[in-house]
Amino acid sequence: FQFPPTKKSKIRMTRTFFVGGNWKMNGSNDANKKLVDALNAAKFETSAVEIVVAPVSLYLTTVSSTIRKDIAVASQNSYSEAKGAFTGEISPDMLKDVGINWVILGHSERRDVFGESDEVIGKKVAYALKSGLSVIACIGEHLEERDAGKTEEVLFKQMASLAKNISDWKNVVIAYEPVWAIGTGKTATPAMAQEVHLALRKWLKENVSEQVAESTRILYGGSVKAANAKELANEKDVDGFLVGGASLISDEFIAIINSAAVKSKL
Repeated sequence: FQFPPTKKSKIRMTRTFFVGGNWKMNGSNDANKKLVDALNAAKFETSAVEIVVAPVSLYLTTVSSTIRKDIAVASQNSYSEAKGAFTGEISPDMLKDVGINWVILGHSERRDVFGESDEVIGKKVAYALKSGLSVIACIGEHLEERDAGKTEEVLFKQMASLAKNISDWKNVVIAYEPVWAIGTGKTATPAMAQEVHLALRKWLKENVSEQVAESTRILYGGSVKAANAKELANEKDVDGFLVGGASLISDEFIAIINSAAVKSKL
């Protein structure tokens, strides 16, 4: 008896759709309560979606103690040390101590407004993962870089800096946020988003591993709204969204979450 020739295995993994809401520097006790109450009362069209919201650090524990258990809470930032003379910073250890298990790192506003370099972001990612946090790691290009045809060059450099600091990718979600589309009302077309996401997945396959490329979720962020979420979600390599302004409007955010139902039917 001879066994048939072994076929080269191809890794195919189901990636759970992911929707993150970055509240940025917005909110108050009253506004947060209204938003949390609306999310708690919402009926989502599919359970095949992971949801995370990121309030201002001052409100992390209040939101996490009142929001439904199938929605996780993230910090918008963390530092690369456990403690010390770092005025104004929060450590991953402190976040874990109060029950926060997610953090957003590398957002373009941290890069552009606060001058965080790829190196600084890489160190933050490394320490957050070491401390047991899950990380939403953000990358993105500016309009002049896209117009100059440098989108992949910029993104791959940012990815290389992240990859250098990540040994295990299971707790990492990548968020592609073209800077020119954040808060501008401009959105990458579904085809544009798919093209970049596919290029990022190919980069992961060639520079990390095929398994990581197939299992890592790549989100799109940049003026995502209820009106365009389903069309974007329909793209093969768009695994969810990191939502800014629309995450502060309960009806909009719930509709974006429900776009996950499109994915579950593919």
